[in-house]
Amino acid sequence: FHHLLTLLQIVQLILFIVDSGCTKHMTGNLKLLCNFIEKFLGTVSFGNDQFALILGYRDLVQGNVTINRVYYVEGLNHNLFSVGQFCYADLEVAFRKSTCFVRDLQGNDLLTSNHGSDLYTISLQESTSLTPLSLMAKATPTQAWLWHRRLSHLNFDYINLLLKKDIVIGLPNLKYVKDQLCSSCE
Repeated sequence: FHHLLTLLQIVQLILFIVDSGCTKHMTGNLKLLCNFIEKFLGTVSFGNDQFALILGYRDLVQGNVTINRVYYVEGLNHNLFSVGQFCYADLEVAFRKSTCFVRDLQGNDLLTSNHGSDLYTISLQESTSLTPLSLMAKATPTQAWLWHRRLSHLNFDYINLLLKKDIVIGLPNLKYVKDQLCSSCE
């Protein structure tokens, strides 16, 4: 007997709604987040006056796309991309009649969305970028040196480590790069 084995490839389409009223990227699907950090971060309120718990965060990795610091919100039924969080990461979000673009400062399209049923949605499997892409902001020199001084002239590699381990409350989720020598540290 010859058995005919048919392999079915299951493709899960992961859609994110591009939301200008959302302050942070959020998902209710814990399976989407890599190396989840469980930490109560407060609550989020919705337009219908409902509240939900923010129980942690981590990076979302799908194919060649990495979205940094996505909150896990218990019971959230939709994945949300925050326009504000993209803009804070020095990315441009542009809306057109039927499409939304997330672009870098050079004008390269990183993510594109389709407009349907009054919502702009992005499918991460359909990312236009062929090279790996990480949507994380780099600290401006002013921000980097401010935190260097606040943390008693700590080495920039250690500042990035503190951020990675989530040790310092209030430390912005940015990549800290030394662009010059500190006169106090020389």
